[in-house]
Amino acid sequence: MSKLLMNLRNVPDDEADDVRAMLDQRRIAYYETKPSRWGISFGGIWVTEASDFAEAKRLMAIYQAGRQQRARDEHESAKRAGTAETFWSVLRNDPVRVVLTMLGIVFMLALLALPVMLLRG
Repeated sequence: MSKLLMNLRNVPDDEADDVRAMLDQRRIAYYETKPSRWGISFGGIWVTEASDFAEAKRLMAIYQAGRQQRARDEHESAKRAGTAETFWSVLRNDPVRVVLTMLGIVFMLALLALPVMLLRG
């Protein structure tokens, strides 16, 4: 019976390609489901043989630890170089998005506080 190895929701293409290559290299049989038309399902990579699933999970853990370390190293080097993204750099580059996001947060907090305010009055 097939088992889901990786949900493809918010997974960058390069990461999914790396996982496919890793499975191909180790000759682990898999198949991929595509996202649904309406976004209910985002697709995934499934290991075909249950006996290969433990090995695939072990390889995924090694791969993800390495990817995490590379991302941390890249972020640290960007911080040292002064090119890391900060709140102020995002505000400077895209002020409309930041302001709209903050207004959305305030609106949601107001909606959450509305029942309490109505019950007190």
